[in-house]
Amino acid sequence: MNALDHAILVRQLMPAVLAAGACLLRHRAAGVTPQRKADGSPVSVADREAEDILLAALAVAAPDVPVIAEEQVSAGRIPAFDARAFLVDALDGTKEFLAGTPDFTVNVAMVSDRRPVFGMVLAPAAGRLFVTLGEKRAAQAFVREDELASGAMPALVDITTVEPDRARLRLITSRSHRAAATEEFLRDYRIIEDIRMGSSIKFGIIAAGEADIYPRFGPTCEWDIAAGHAVLAAAGGTVTLEDGNPFLYLDKSRIGRTDPFLNPPFLALGRESLLPGAR
Repeated sequence: MNALDHAILVRQLMPAVLAAGACLLRHRAAGVTPQRKADGSPVSVADREAEDILLAALAVAAPDVPVIAEEQVSAGRIPAFDARAFLVDALDGTKEFLAGTPDFTVNVAMVSDRRPVFGMVLAPAAGRLFVTLGEKRAAQAFVREDELASGAMPALVDITTVEPDRARLRLITSRSHRAAATEEFLRDYRIIEDIRMGSSIKFGIIAAGEADIYPRFGPTCEWDIAAGHAVLAAAGGTVTLEDGNPFLYLDKSRIGRTDPFLNPPFLALGRESLLPGAR
């Protein structure tokens, strides 16, 4: 795969992303028994089956691009990669998935030169899909459960973030992992709405202009956020480190260490005007 054509890649991967979402809903309806991975996090047959669907599609769409997928990494399979790689999380928000809430997602991202350049985020139970259609173009679709199995391209509508009012900010934070450091950070912001959601759908909500800021100080991994980061950046937002420096991915020097894809704290913002110190 040479030059990145967002529209082509979306068309190639859409059936698999929708099928992965349908797979998750099917397993949840039937009832799933979670297991525990070595790090103590939950996993189920649904995670693995959905990931297999995505891996098969990526092997056809971009056979020359390595894929770093959560369950593959958990099994000790990390491919060699250079400037470009896919990051895949077939089920982000496993706790929400098992608890019966709609806040779980299917995530596919491409990272190039350590920055996310392509992303697809599907929240199958919530019926929302977010995609990048270009470097500066993001879109969303509302997808019914019966449309997931069809694999057909849904009607995509462009989205953008909105310029925030610093005196009336809409916060979105994790339903399951809100850290004490988050409360400390928020003392410098005036929040009028506090939305609690799980998974990477939070990035899509900001990208669609429905929230302004998502600070995350609890643990996440790169495949959890890369697709959402790509969508948010394409819609006019940004994701940075806590100090405002760029958030970068796939540091090859970390391979071989424990948790080489573990993220530091980050800020997801609708606009750069919300960066600490910005006015």
